[in-house]
Amino acid sequence: MSILIDFGRDTEFSFERRLRGYLGAVAKAVGVGLESCTLDAGTPAAAYIALDWRLARFPDHDLALVWDEVHGWAAAIEDATSDAVTVLAYLGGEVLPEPRAVVKFLAALRADDPGAGTLEAPVLREAGDHERLLAMVPAAG
Repeated sequence: MSILIDFGRDTEFSFERRLRGYLGAVAKAVGVGLESCTLDAGTPAAAYIALDWRLARFPDHDLALVWDEVHGWAAAIEDATSDAVTVLAYLGGEVLPEPRAVVKFLAALRADDPGAGTLEAPVLREAGDHERLLAMVPAAG
């Protein structure tokens, strides 16, 4: 029997599992299921949530939420002819806010509230050190 434990792999497994749970909670809060989500737990970790509605000012573009471990959440529109996305606003504040904060951000964006986020990408943390980021993931519930 081996007593060698690969702590790095365990951290990454736990990180991906908790991040997937957080992504699911945000998706549920904004009214979509996990089938609308993608997750990349690499470095930098990133996520994507396709939304079921469009903004009135961009009726020909799908709306999505994008997240990465450096900038946090942002609302973006998708180009219909390519995989390109254009960020409309960043939520800012925390890299992993409670799902209700993401819902409020989207509601403000949908209402054309000029205070809905920021245009400049905030730098909320450096990419990597997933053990530290793991501690920041809000508990599911």
